[in-house]
Amino acid sequence: MPTVARKPLRPFVPEEVLVEGFFALGTPDGFRAELIEGEIVVTALPEGDHEDCVGLILSQVLKRSRTDMQFSGRKGLTLGRADGSPQDHVIPDGAFAAQALRLYRGAAAWMSSQGVSMVLEVTSTRPEVDREVKRRCYGRGGIPLYLLIDRDISEATLFSDPRGDDYRERRTVPFGKPLPLPELFAFDLETSDFL
Repeated sequence: MPTVARKPLRPFVPEEVLVEGFFALGTPDGFRAELIEGEIVVTALPEGDHEDCVGLILSQVLKRSRTDMQFSGRKGLTLGRADGSPQDHVIPDGAFAAQALRLYRGAAAWMSSQGVSMVLEVTSTRPEVDREVKRRCYGRGGIPLYLLIDRDISEATLFSDPRGDDYRERRTVPFGKPLPLPELFAFDLETSDFL
């Protein structure tokens, strides 16, 4: 998948000022804040259909995965950095790691993505962020698998083989078709309930 050159969307703000402002931000109840490619992004917490989809995926992974997995919803991950931007601080809808690692035990609010096997995003109010920006962030962070459930176009996509600012492989199926998940998971994710 080719990387597309892009112009920075924000005026120049010194990195230390941006990061300090991000950590000092008093996010109101019902919202979450992320620092993505040098921009502070504040979004409302998701509605019920979004969480239903996350729950359906979690249930399948816990029941069917070849490897016992741990799940964290809304875990802050520190990733790489885009050119000219501070380190990304992203909160995926879900993060899976092999249970044997006990990755979340004792972890700080913002933890390294090292050891995370797969992140999950389910589109909501700003699907372009999940489709493009977060995909680059997760690729840059070296997370092996990124599962995107795109409710707007009724497709499930698994991105794999992270390199640089992106993933080199992608497999997309329409809702209703199974999506094969590789090792450590080793099962076909059923997507018909997402319709």
